Amino acid sequence: MAEHRSESGFVYGITNLKPVESTKVTVTFPDGARREFAKNTTGLDIAKGISPSLAKRTVAMALDGELADLADPITRDAKIEFISREDPRALELIRHDCAHVLAEAVQSLWPGTQVTIGPVIENGFYYDFFRNEPFTPEDFAAIEKKMREIIARDKPFTRDVWDREKTKQVFRDKGEAFKVELVDAIPGDEPIKIYFQGDWFDLCRGPHMTSTGKIGNAFKLMKVAGAYWRGDSNNPMLTRIYGTAFAKQEDLDAYLKQIEEAERRDHRRLGRELDLFHFQEEGPGVVFWHAKGWTLFQAIVSYMRRRLAGTYDEVNAPQMLDKSLWETSGHWDWYRENMFAAQSAGDEAEDKRWFAIKPMNCPGHVQIFKHGLKSYRDLPIRLAEFGVVHRYEPSGAMHGLLRVRGFTQDDAHVFCTEDQLADECLRINELILSTYADFGFQGELTVKLSTRPEKRVGSDAAWDHAEHIMGEVLKQIAAGSNRIRTEINPGEGAFYGPKFEYVLRDAIGRDWQCGTTQVDFNLPERFGAFYIDADGSKKTPVMVHRAICGSMERFTGILIEHFAGHFPLWLAPVQAVVTTITSDGDEYAKQVLAAVRRAGLRADIDLRNEKINYKVREHSLAKIPALLVVGKKEAEQNTVSIRRLGSDKQQVVPLAEAIAALVDEATPPDVKRAMVSA
Repeated sequence: MAEHRSESGFVYGITNLKPVESTKVTVTFPDGARREFAKNTTGLDIAKGISPSLAKRTVAMALDGELADLADPITRDAKIEFISREDPRALELIRHDCAHVLAEAVQSLWPGTQVTIGPVIENGFYYDFFRNEPFTPEDFAAIEKKMREIIARDKPFTRDVWDREKTKQVFRDKGEAFKVELVDAIPGDEPIKIYFQGDWFDLCRGPHMTSTGKIGNAFKLMKVAGAYWRGDSNNPMLTRIYGTAFAKQEDLDAYLKQIEEAERRDHRRLGRELDLFHFQEEGPGVVFWHAKGWTLFQAIVSYMRRRLAGTYDEVNAPQMLDKSLWETSGHWDWYRENMFAAQSAGDEAEDKRWFAIKPMNCPGHVQIFKHGLKSYRDLPIRLAEFGVVHRYEPSGAMHGLLRVRGFTQDDAHVFCTEDQLADECLRINELILSTYADFGFQGELTVKLSTRPEKRVGSDAAWDHAEHIMGEVLKQIAAGSNRIRTEINPGEGAFYGPKFEYVLRDAIGRDWQCGTTQVDFNLPERFGAFYIDADGSKKTPVMVHRAICGSMERFTGILIEHFAGHFPLWLAPVQAVVTTITSDGDEYAKQVLAAVRRAGLRADIDLRNEKINYKVREHSLAKIPALLVVGKKEAEQNTVSIRRLGSDKQQVVPLAEAIAALVDEATPPDVKRAMVSA
């Protein structure tokens, strides 16, 4: 040890001494105020010191933005926020605590049942149980009653940290073999946390609220399902009980109503009822489109083609390409598990090549760009393709049109200079917003900037540059409309560049991520794509990947549910049905059908010898937008009686007037705008 003294003898430095550890921590409050507290002071102590009412209404805290138990000791300088039960961040805790109460209720009612894991998921939670006899929905009433009893006891959540071997022994003694396995899976440097709610306890990372009573009674058990332990079919089958919980009963009621409405709108059910499409085992994950469904699908594609006309060149790249191309693009390394590949069957050695069915269109579009010399004067070059791609999805993940293995992308790639990049992103943004509005999505939209993932290609400098440009564009997007929310989505970018994700909201309040704009400084360079700049040098273009609908199949499914099958006239597969009251009107009905079809409307005829009320009811169930009812009187007066879907009223009008009104309504919104501007 050595001291350093000034001439006056004052000690101004000491070496070889360890710094004295501070016994204080500085806590910063949301208003910016800072206070010192003794180290290991709990959040509850601080809340009580401010006011008893604050401590009473606080259920947890956030330290530097991370949720924590209110009783946790504060060991470092941190920003603190007190979380009330009404705070949106408390919803996850309500659901987490409710899962623990579910587990206690089940073990109380059926002793010997083993509990495994019970995480919070989107819109709720679940808990997996092992029992010889699986649970059924008929058990829910008894479980929910017991849960309410546990909540009413209002026992505090408390936490202990146990020794690893002690923990395993306790769970062995309880017959909880799955918990013993979970303890073994916890890394050796992590503490073993045990949470109590009265006498019942569970292995858990936390955090929790202060007591079971804070959960409230706005919860409901939803369904049961089978689930293999750790997702492995070689392991025991468990029963998974799903539930949901909210801070307020009205929020739960609104959610249950949304679920009920979603079931009514389920595109798979409507697909059967409206004869749009089907799936079958021989073609897992690919769609069998029926005539009406294909008409709907093509109406959407035709709309997109019209929107691109004059600004994009539509191209078509091969469906299957040699593996070497996918190696160059990086997909073979970064995306291989999602690709379908096959080896050619030729007898010659040189024919034994590996090919991949394209999961994306971008490498093919780079090849088209490279074909022929390009000048800076040619840029931007915009290539569009309604390309069919195939991606492997696990069997359990497929879900009607919303998650398939083979689908059509309304895909495009813009090759531009860096100076043009921001303008191109804004141009794409305008196209996306107007497209969603035309399809009836008039509510709030969210645009998320997804930044660099851990698994990526390209230099950090290139990512810095791309993310800076996208960040500036995001500010302009936010300023351009009051119906747009913007967010940053850290680590969720594509492996080759940052991206915008467009999230639209449907008629019943559900969010769907559809459009994307992805900036790519890497792929053109990997393929050696270039253009000749003004100074005669070779420059690598920036490549912007963009999709508006995304998967056309998925977007069609979203539209089916958004409209509940009651499509606007311009999208409806069958826009009108001409039907008769009696057979006296058959010949006139045929004339009406011919006139309607000549006007370009998609129409059918119903001459069956059935009562008109039966026909009206049947066509209403088929979601036919307009019925043109004719009889002897209408034939004499050259009129039709129009009945619209969802209305009991009918209006008798001259045939020409009826056709003109229907044609106007059936004109797609983009065509109407073009007619007005012309």
